[in-house]
Amino acid sequence: MADNKKADYILPGRAESYWLATTPESSYPPLSGDIHIDVAILGGGIVGITTAFLLKEAGLSSVAVIEADRIIKGVTGHTTAKVTSQHGLIYDRLISKFGKEQAQQYADSNQAAIEKIASIISSKGIDCDFVRMPAYVYASSEESIVNIRNEVDAAQSLGLPASFESDLPLPFKTYGAVLFGNQAQFHPRKYLCALAKEIEGDGCHIFEKTRALKLEGDGPIKIITNKGIIKANKVIQATHFPIHDKPGLLFQRLYQSRSYALGVRIEEPFPQGMFISAEEPIRSLRSQPARESELIIVSGDGHRTGEGNEIDHYQNLEKWIRSIYPVNSIDYHWSTQDVISVDHVPYIGQITSGNENLYIATGFRKWGMTTGTAAAMILTDMILGKSNPWEEVYNPSRFKPLESAKTFFSQVAEATKGLVGERIIPTHENASQILPGEGAIVKIEGERVAAYRDEAGVLHTLDPSCKHMGCIVSWNSAEKTWDCPCHGSRYSATGKVIKSPAVYSLSEKKVRE
Repeated sequence: MADNKKADYILPGRAESYWLATTPESSYPPLSGDIHIDVAILGGGIVGITTAFLLKEAGLSSVAVIEADRIIKGVTGHTTAKVTSQHGLIYDRLISKFGKEQAQQYADSNQAAIEKIASIISSKGIDCDFVRMPAYVYASSEESIVNIRNEVDAAQSLGLPASFESDLPLPFKTYGAVLFGNQAQFHPRKYLCALAKEIEGDGCHIFEKTRALKLEGDGPIKIITNKGIIKANKVIQATHFPIHDKPGLLFQRLYQSRSYALGVRIEEPFPQGMFISAEEPIRSLRSQPARESELIIVSGDGHRTGEGNEIDHYQNLEKWIRSIYPVNSIDYHWSTQDVISVDHVPYIGQITSGNENLYIATGFRKWGMTTGTAAAMILTDMILGKSNPWEEVYNPSRFKPLESAKTFFSQVAEATKGLVGERIIPTHENASQILPGEGAIVKIEGERVAAYRDEAGVLHTLDPSCKHMGCIVSWNSAEKTWDCPCHGSRYSATGKVIKSPAVYSLSEKKVRE
């Protein structure tokens, strides 16, 4: 009976993030022919747009953002948009594993990022629902109280606006929280679309629908795209997961995690604040002003990309929010995918000491609004030849054995499973069992096939080997995509690449149905 209920579950609301649903899609042109520029930025999310904006503000007259799809439509367009230096329970661990000096750099950079966003909004007069708001990490169990108090002590020692709060305005039992005062929330697309308008023109460009395929050379760097060749003196990869990583260290030190969100309207006013649980599964809450009434963004239930049943995670969130609030409607549902480093700190800076013209920014661990802005500030200083006080903690060449070793070897083991397809068990004996709108890995004549039957009944059969490193993809039943469990590449139901690090689509595979 339980299985039947799951099979009958209908995803609630519109299948789109609120941020995308309430802003017009951009329409910048693709690259047309070959060009030579000073700085090329791959990726049109918060890092790419903010960095290009800051570089142009600093006087650079030849900067280009290159985006495979439309800008601010990927991870940044699916965020919860909390503008905070409170990133879960992180500061006690940072002091322990990185030391007080580097923990201070992390704290200072994220606090500075909040103020940088506020300053840009004020100076440019951007209407983006920016509002100051307290941020809480709450304990759902008595066992977490010690961790909460340790985090308060660690954050206070770094000068952060932290305190212990015992009385939370939430309709369920909690056991105390870390409170960060004077944090913020906003509408990320309204903010970044305004910045994008400042970038375009006077020798600076935004090229959409232009996919970078590979990088060659080291000065100038040649970017081979599907629309032409770009030569750039300096290149920043802000592509979520890098498409170019030599000598290949970052692919072993990064993994991708999917999480889920619902846009909910409830019968009562939501309390002032942004809230997130200290324990797994993560439960996050924040409000957002909307037309008819306030929208509550409920998010969490994360898992490694390519694993689990995505529909179950939406169902878990819906069940939870209905258990704590009277729900009038669920208007939106969406998922997102975040890159996480093995030591939980982003990689920002030069990839290796061997190529001083190639930079990276990734691994934001679901906190990209502030760390992405900090990345833009750091990279801007580096490109302008200035020293930055925070760059050491984010150095991509670092390796912290005490913090990284266990997760590093776990990541290698998980990627190995994906390479041999150990976690992918064929769910159908033959393709004829696949219904319209469904996809599955099937075994035909002894070989795995990624098979999808469209609504018209046409069967599409693909080689399930990811074009990045050959891992076996899995079917995402909620978004109707093929997802790679190794490094998070994603493909449409018919095999078109939609998310890096893969840059080529899945190959067709002819079979007998």
